[in-house]
Amino acid sequence: RKRQRYVEKDGKCNVQHGNVRETYRYLTDIFTTLVDLKWRFSLLIFILAYALTWLFFGLIWWVIAYSRGDLEHLGDHSWTPCVNNLNGFVSAFLFSIETETTIGYGHRVITDTCPEGIVLLLLQAILGSMVNAFMVGCMFVKISQPNKRAETLVFSSHAVVSLRDDRLCLMFRVGDLRDSHIVEASIRAKLIQSKQTQEGEFIPLDQTDLSVGFETGDDRLFLVSPLIISHEIDERSPFWDVSRGQLERDDFEIVVILEGMVEATGMLCQVCSSYLVDEVLWG
Repeated sequence: RKRQRYVEKDGKCNVQHGNVRETYRYLTDIFTTLVDLKWRFSLLIFILAYALTWLFFGLIWWVIAYSRGDLEHLGDHSWTPCVNNLNGFVSAFLFSIETETTIGYGHRVITDTCPEGIVLLLLQAILGSMVNAFMVGCMFVKISQPNKRAETLVFSSHAVVSLRDDRLCLMFRVGDLRDSHIVEASIRAKLIQSKQTQEGEFIPLDQTDLSVGFETGDDRLFLVSPLIISHEIDERSPFWDVSRGQLERDDFEIVVILEGMVEATGMLCQVCSSYLVDEVLWG
């Protein structure tokens, strides 16, 4: 039967979060929530954030002009309006865009006889700066995320169990396709399988560390050319009592995680892959 993966070959985790009741926690960290959204939703929120603020303040500018009677004195040169050349909602909307984006064409301009307009101008300038900082910050972080860099870090499609220096080892290979290096690269490996404790507790997805050189420093990689990562099967290894026949019948998954900083941006990059039982070749 086809085994269900915990982690896909490309690093995506097959875990769906269901029955989450405290959804308000996503809103308390709204910045991370927006960054984690898919691109189509991020672009939609980016457009709506600006369009709604322009419309909202444009409506207020129109209400001010309407309440002061500016729209009733169009063409009256003896009347001093709140905003010159504001003759309807469309012009109020355009003035709102000019104010928030600091374009300032000069055709429509606020006068000094409108205190409520001056207060609104200050509020829109401050709020507009906050919207710009928040949305541009989200987009910058989303664009500079090192997810695409992870696609050029490649793991071997299979792992092998064979002798190396007369010691039985579990090995797989990793390589970098780019000329720019991953700085401070390190690698970890986890064994994912079900487990039953001595007290009878069943743990469906128990995680066990597989030593890939943490004690000796071999887990710190200089990833210039493809490297072979080795886990020695000794008395401390969870595979110590596993024979070849038992390995083929067993049900487990080996998840490997490579982490490091992208040399070009200095951001932390993480790439994962996994090996099922039928992807571990003996000998």
